[in-house]
Amino acid sequence: MVKTIELTNRQEQIVKIVKEEGPITGEKIAEKLNLTRATLRPDLAILTMSGFLDARPKVGYFYTGKKGNQLISEALKKMSVKDYKAMPVVIKEESSVYDAIVMMFLEDVGTLAVVNNRGTLAGVVSRKDLLKVAMGKQNLQDIPVSVIMTRMPNIITCHIDDPLIEVANILIQNQIDSVPVVRSIENGLEVIGRITKTTITKAFVELGIDKDV
Repeated sequence: MVKTIELTNRQEQIVKIVKEEGPITGEKIAEKLNLTRATLRPDLAILTMSGFLDARPKVGYFYTGKKGNQLISEALKKMSVKDYKAMPVVIKEESSVYDAIVMMFLEDVGTLAVVNNRGTLAGVVSRKDLLKVAMGKQNLQDIPVSVIMTRMPNIITCHIDDPLIEVANILIQNQIDSVPVVRSIENGLEVIGRITKTTITKAFVELGIDKDV
């Protein structure tokens, strides 16, 4: 459930005034509240950025008629993969399981994208995959990543223009930690980034800070 944006008492008064008397200038609003224009400037900026109010030069402020949860929903839908994707962490399919474990530790990630000799996506290997094989008695330097990875086409991917909220839902529904961001090239899919649960958490926290939710 999306939480409703909470406004201060003064911000609620401003919204009420604009709703009843808009378009109205910032000076007029300040006058009605017996405050200076400078005092109201942060509140007006928050209400405008959050989408409660709209502003037009030399005209004044308008009430948008939108509710707090609707504004959050609209903001989430505007967030796209291209704005929040992280750098990809890629390993070659002929690399050993040992190399994959070292890379995963050094990069502090839960999933590696595996590419073939053409540089296109061949599979993914997760922390769970590596843990399973590491519990055996085999020499990890002798086992190639290609033996344990999940192969194409059984891999969930996303593209840079996909809405971030849709990728978040994919992660939740499939109980996975990461999705490769890809683009189609002649020989297959090129890995150009990744979206993780951490990436999405940071994006949503940023949304809350930016909008003063």
